[in-house]
Amino acid sequence: MARRRARAALLGTAFAVLAGCSASAATDRPAAAPPPPAADAPQPFASTYTPRPAADTAIVGASILTGTGERIDRGTVLMASGKIVAVGANVDLPAGVRVVDGTGKWVTPGIIDAHSHLGVFAAPGVQGHADGNENIDPYTAHVWAEHSLWPQDPVFTKARAGGVTSLLILPGSANLFGGRGVSVKNVPAVTVQQMKFPGAPYTLKMACGENPKGRYGSRGRAPATRMGEVAGFRRAWIDAAEYARKLDAYEKKRARGEGGEAPKRDLGLETLAGVLKGDILVQNHCYRADEMAVMLDVGHEFGYKTRAFHHAVEAYKIADLLAKEDVCVATWATRWGFKMEAYDAIEENAAILTKAGVCVAIHSDEQRLVQRLNVESAVALAAGRRAGIDISQEEAIKWITLNPAKMMGIADRTGSLEAGKMADVVLWSRNPFSVYAIAEKVFIDGALILDTSDPATRYRSDFEIGQPVGEE
Repeated sequence: MARRRARAALLGTAFAVLAGCSASAATDRPAAAPPPPAADAPQPFASTYTPRPAADTAIVGASILTGTGERIDRGTVLMASGKIVAVGANVDLPAGVRVVDGTGKWVTPGIIDAHSHLGVFAAPGVQGHADGNENIDPYTAHVWAEHSLWPQDPVFTKARAGGVTSLLILPGSANLFGGRGVSVKNVPAVTVQQMKFPGAPYTLKMACGENPKGRYGSRGRAPATRMGEVAGFRRAWIDAAEYARKLDAYEKKRARGEGGEAPKRDLGLETLAGVLKGDILVQNHCYRADEMAVMLDVGHEFGYKTRAFHHAVEAYKIADLLAKEDVCVATWATRWGFKMEAYDAIEENAAILTKAGVCVAIHSDEQRLVQRLNVESAVALAAGRRAGIDISQEEAIKWITLNPAKMMGIADRTGSLEAGKMADVVLWSRNPFSVYAIAEKVFIDGALILDTSDPATRYRSDFEIGQPVGEE
């Protein structure tokens, strides 16, 4: 018996020693290397936009509104390799450059529409083309406008005739979170990828006011009131913040070489988390001044910034607040009274905001106005002057060039005539703030996309070919 006890004690000691050695070995063993980074997968829905071949071109002798607040009379714009090379009164021209006589005419940057639904509410306006609102739920941050965009929409062609070279295509305003928007170059294309503005940040369309509460309140569900809308926004941002926290925790563990399973992807929360990180720009449909102030506070609560309020017909009432918050406004001049929240719209809105230091854009929101954004800007300019607010044409041209580019996050590449920027340029028959002005030549990345004197540039989409309407 004594021998058995001694043997058991000896075995126990041996096992303890072995266990200690094992633990020591485990401690001394080098830590496992972190898993190798995943191979970069092809970016889904990546832009395949390629500028068209373009001859080096100089427009000479024109009056130039640069989009930077400057006017140059009898000036020259030199374009080469798809870029602006020089703008000024005295520009030396290289040999072999194509020269366009701009005497008596005007040059501006290409027109940019910061709020469009072309391609997602395409013409003709039939139910089969109603692809801009996923209006079955107020929370549809998971949808992307580019997955509805039909490049064959014939209004893209008509927008080019109005000098429009880039657009932000947004989902509609039926939902609190309508989904992602997409920035496009206004070029003839078959796929949306061929139009997609390379490197442009994504945007998130949000909407407050009559549209969401009217859509869902009438169905007996939330939001049925404006307070229900704000509560819905806040609940969604709470979920998004938690989703972002889980993703961040997983990435930190992965960087340390620790295991763990990534949170399951949620497309809607992924978009909202992108806003919280600052990667996705908020474009907020909002008419009334009080609602804009509330939405700014929602942003303060959750740490995101609104890039621009859209429509914003009462923005003039809080011009100082918007200037302080550095929030842009995309609006009209002439749309008034078509619903209660548009009742206090005034034509002087853009001028009042500009005087207060707010970044302002004149947008279209529909198929007719996109063809004459220059005229809509002229209405806003004239209304301001009648009210004693003398905004210069040099400043007002920014409403449809540089400022919308800022709202879209592409102002470092387009929106003004500056050396190194994309050669998106319009040659007008006369002052662009004239109702009689015609965009005679439209260049996109230096390529002549539209020339009213050359029938070969009068592109027609596949949809239009063979249609009796508009046949010459």
